[in-house]
Amino acid sequence: MKILITGGAGYIGSFLVKALADRQNEVVVFDSLERGRKEAIDSRAVLFQGDLKDKAALQKLFSEHKFDALMHFAGFISVEESTKNPDLYYQNNVVGSQNLFEVAITTGGVTKFIFSSSAAVYGNPTKIPIPEDHAKNPTSEYGKNKLEVEKILSDLRIKHPHISFAALRYFNACGAALDGSLGEGHNPETHIIPLAIKAALLQKDFYLFGTDYDTPDGTCVRDYIHVLDLVDAHLLSLKKVSEDPNGYFYNVGTGKGYSNREVIDEIQKASGIKINIIEKERRAGDANELIADSSSIRNEVGFLPKYSDLETIIKTAWEWHKKQS
Repeated sequence: MKILITGGAGYIGSFLVKALADRQNEVVVFDSLERGRKEAIDSRAVLFQGDLKDKAALQKLFSEHKFDALMHFAGFISVEESTKNPDLYYQNNVVGSQNLFEVAITTGGVTKFIFSSSAAVYGNPTKIPIPEDHAKNPTSEYGKNKLEVEKILSDLRIKHPHISFAALRYFNACGAALDGSLGEGHNPETHIIPLAIKAALLQKDFYLFGTDYDTPDGTCVRDYIHVLDLVDAHLLSLKKVSEDPNGYFYNVGTGKGYSNREVIDEIQKASGIKINIIEKERRAGDANELIADSSSIRNEVGFLPKYSDLETIIKTAWEWHKKQS
């Protein structure tokens, strides 16, 4: 297949590019490189540099290439930043996505879409683990963005019944390649695992935001999913939308949560380095606990996480970041 990956210079996108190329697919990456890393893109992929807000660039892309499927990862991802600068996030994440889908369908004739969504669409859940039909009350602009894009896809399928999509609601993506070749390197970095690892490597203070959450140890509890398992979820979902056209919404997680303190403890164990923790006020928009009910994707596409135990997550992440230091 010939597949377009938007945001292919980013963390999860770069893993999908490699996985698809390994399986003999032809891959084109569309990325502004504003926050992505060009060096993370597999050499077998073609890079088309552009911005989703630029319709002319998208028209050029889809007039030059004919794609069998589109996987959409491009988007800003910081909950905190989205709260401080909501218009930046709306323009990039919502308007950009709308442009992409519209041009992909009308100019490119694309019928198969995989969208990188988020558990942030749920907000503070009233039921744990969280099923896909749980009420959607996002507490951040980022979560609102993801929910709006899901609605755009649903509306497009009503207008164009021949298209098929899967929106994958990630819980906490993490970890690195087993051989240390790829890992998590955002700019700016906001995720706890790389931030805590960098604090250990550089012997700098680590800021722990929020110790008064309604959780057993007072820190946020999250369902962590290894990036290699996320890759598998995308490949299985692409097969699903190809063989059984419809609109699907899947949680991608493990059903088990770890607190921020547990994550930091595991990093200290893997590194042998004690991290100096400075406790800070909680960040706006962070939910107490997010744990997935991922039974739908397990039952419907056969998804089974293999690398998402905390020890493997931290060990792979530590080895990759150590190589970068």
